[in-house]
Amino acid sequence: MILEHAVLQVDPSQSARFEAAFDVARTIISEVPGFIRLRLSHCLESPERYLLLVEWEDVESHTIGFRQSTGYEKWRELLHHFYEPFPTVEHYSTVLEV
Repeated sequence: MILEHAVLQVDPSQSARFEAAFDVARTIISEVPGFIRLRLSHCLESPERYLLLVEWEDVESHTIGFRQSTGYEKWRELLHHFYEPFPTVEHYSTVLEV
C-alpha cells in the first residue's frame, strides 16, 4: 500500500465551494483501479490548509492509472483552480504501523 500525501492551500472564503467540488471529484478517483480510500481533512489552526491522504495499491495506480486517465481531466477542472500555491504531492510506504 502506498500513501499519497498533499497539503492543499485553499482561500478560506472558497472552502465551501472547494469541499462541494471535492465531493464530486471523489467519485472520479474512487473508480480508478488501485484506489483504496482517501481522507480529506481541514486544518483547525490554519483555515486555508487541507490535508489530502489517498491510499493506493501501488504508486503506478496514482501516477499512471489516475493521472493518465480521462477522469483526471475532470478532476483538474473541478479542483486545481482552488490551489494557491499548487501542492507538492508525495508518496509514502509504511515503515511501522501500531
